[in-house]
Amino acid sequence: MVAATKAEAAHLPAEVPLVITGLGKTAAATETARALAADRDPASLTVLNVGTAGALHDGLEGLHRPGTVLNHDLSADAVRALGYDPRERLEVPGGDATVLATGDVFVTDPVVRDALAARAHLVDMEGYAVAYACARFGVAVELVKHVSDNADAAALDWPALVDRSARILGDWVTERTRRVGPVS
Repeated sequence: MVAATKAEAAHLPAEVPLVITGLGKTAAATETARALAADRDPASLTVLNVGTAGALHDGLEGLHRPGTVLNHDLSADAVRALGYDPRERLEVPGGDATVLATGDVFVTDPVVRDALAARAHLVDMEGYAVAYACARFGVAVELVKHVSDNADAAALDWPALVDRSARILGDWVTERTRRVGPVS
């Protein structure tokens, strides 16, 4: 199990192995890769990344299992023009139709929100990085995100909003564990 912050993981079952990555893509990729490299058989794992996300469309709420993740603050076209594949879009098998945009920008600006809304439903700061690290290790990944805010000025109240999302995520993980067994 991977979460960015202790606050997001506060209500997860205690028996579930947990990696807290810290905020942002670099921290998430590094800590996910470190945990996978330390495992004797990482290919047998399914990494579950839980956390909060901002809604890029009004009225979008609840739990989502993104089936596509985007690295939204990468100059993908420029990298591609240089002859390299930036892999800015990853598919997450088993996910739903939700598209999650990940970047190191804490989105509160309406112009940025509108631009991202043209390509995605949700925004966070770690999902793509966790999925990328797992893909590089050949490890299955699931993303479960709960909408904590609308990726607007109210998102600055995230510290006051996160506990509600953490409780819902904890309940979801507890129920999933009952149904299908433990996750990594």
